[in-house]
Amino acid sequence: MITNPLLSVGLLLLLCYLGGRLANLLHAPRVGGYLLTGLLLGPSATNILPEPLIRGELLVLTKAGMSLIAFSIGGSLIVERIRRLGKSIFTITAFQAAGGFLVPAACLLGVLPFLLAPPEADPGWSRMQVAMALLIGAVCVATASGAVLGVVSEMRAAGPFTTALLSVIALSYGLTILLFTLSVAVAQTLTGPGDVSLQALLSRAALPIAKSLLLGGAGAVLLLQIGRLIQQREAYMMVVFGTIFSTSGVADALGLSGLLANMVVGCLIVNLGGNREFFRAAEQIEEPVFSLFFGLGGAHMQLGVLQSAGPLALLIVVARLAGKTAGTWCGASIARAPDPLRRYLGLALSPQAGWTIGLVLTAENIFPVSEIGSILVNAIIGSVIISMILCLPLVRFALLKAGETSYDGRKT
Repeated sequence: MITNPLLSVGLLLLLCYLGGRLANLLHAPRVGGYLLTGLLLGPSATNILPEPLIRGELLVLTKAGMSLIAFSIGGSLIVERIRRLGKSIFTITAFQAAGGFLVPAACLLGVLPFLLAPPEADPGWSRMQVAMALLIGAVCVATASGAVLGVVSEMRAAGPFTTALLSVIALSYGLTILLFTLSVAVAQTLTGPGDVSLQALLSRAALPIAKSLLLGGAGAVLLLQIGRLIQQREAYMMVVFGTIFSTSGVADALGLSGLLANMVVGCLIVNLGGNREFFRAAEQIEEPVFSLFFGLGGAHMQLGVLQSAGPLALLIVVARLAGKTAGTWCGASIARAPDPLRRYLGLALSPQAGWTIGLVLTAENIFPVSEIGSILVNAIIGSVIISMILCLPLVRFALLKAGETSYDGRKT
């Protein structure tokens, strides 16, 4: 058992690197190797990283990773590029996001009373089930860009379908952060003391979101102003991470969303003519931060809870796939998009984003009953793993059916 935070971080970095290399050798995503490494080091296996450590001193690493991801997501939302995509992409994105959110949430609302039924009737317990369904529905909106890009690169896919696929994924990332922030605010109201009213929901959700947007704007102004003083390229990393972490810290202190604020920072920087060095600086340290991020996610896995959450994880994957395909079909039909988009884009959007694990880790403590939080985390981790296994072949199938792949120079 290791109780020293520095030693645990060093060990986790080294072993996650080896786990990622092993996953690559097995033609699996590095994320899978990071998760497995964390699981083996965590309380459910060897207990090298004990629970008080991963839920205490090391939790800041999860928040740091999510802050960096949010900043990068904001940097991908370039207004001019989005404008060129056309209205059809916005329609498809909105409907596939709605399907990805509503169908899993509705399915969970029907199933959770049987899986998490208390010994006696308890209205507070019912509220926690609604809160869990909303949070899981929100994280189901995001698609794994890294996994999809890997398949696109492997199959050398190019064309309108591929462009639409990657554009919808980028836009969905921003929607995921926004929906999750809103869902967290509603969940906090549902699981807190007192009666739930429309006024309480609005004050708990709308006002913090507005304040988070303003905080992100202030962070962007600060970064742009300090950036003008930079003379050496190496200094960009200091300024970028200083701004990202300061924004998250202020958000935590004020009870706001650091994720939404940092997404706004990235979005404003990239659209106000900010230097691309800001984002290159963040990219230089992404991999070690992500390895710690996913490694800690794996360490949070509890095999006992994962076993009971397994059916729930499978339900999330199936419901999410159904919601994504139905939503995409509706959106593409309304937008009168080409037939391949209507028939196959939903399948290509099926892999679930691994970074959503970090979202639920940040929301785990919302629930006054620790069992609920553990089931939430393990169900999402399980669904991500199942999705990596089952859904990547669907991406390949969709690209083949769209007719935009080539092998050895031959068109498929």
